[in-house]
Amino acid sequence: MKLSPKYHEDDRGQRVLDVFPCIDGQINITHVNSTSHVVAWHKHKIQTDYWYCPKGSIKVGLGFPKKDGSVFVEWEYLSDKTQKVLEIKPGIWHGYRALQPESILTYYLTEKYNPDDEYRELPGAFGEDWQTLSK
Repeated sequence: MKLSPKYHEDDRGQRVLDVFPCIDGQINITHVNSTSHVVAWHKHKIQTDYWYCPKGSIKVGLGFPKKDGSVFVEWEYLSDKTQKVLEIKPGIWHGYRALQPESILTYYLTEKYNPDDEYRELPGAFGEDWQTLSK
């Protein structure tokens, strides 16, 4: 049996989607085009994401809803040097920005992509600053 993953390209990067369509959930790989473009914000009702950066480095924004309706933003950094997997549970806003050209983000989703399981906001919606410090 021959299985073919899906492919999507836009100004954010090139994505190979559902690399192994025979499994529950979905494995995706994103090759990020630019260090200046922010890919944010979205959250899920059901799905948990697991993110890993096998090449380059990624600044990840995590937005935690507060009882007053505001969102508290924390930053995580994934890179080929840190060798860690980031778990993003349902209800947590998330997005990213590459810190190095040619960065790659690999991610496992516990559910197949479903647009009805997703909420979106624009970068800056929570008053966060995606810029990086320069020397």
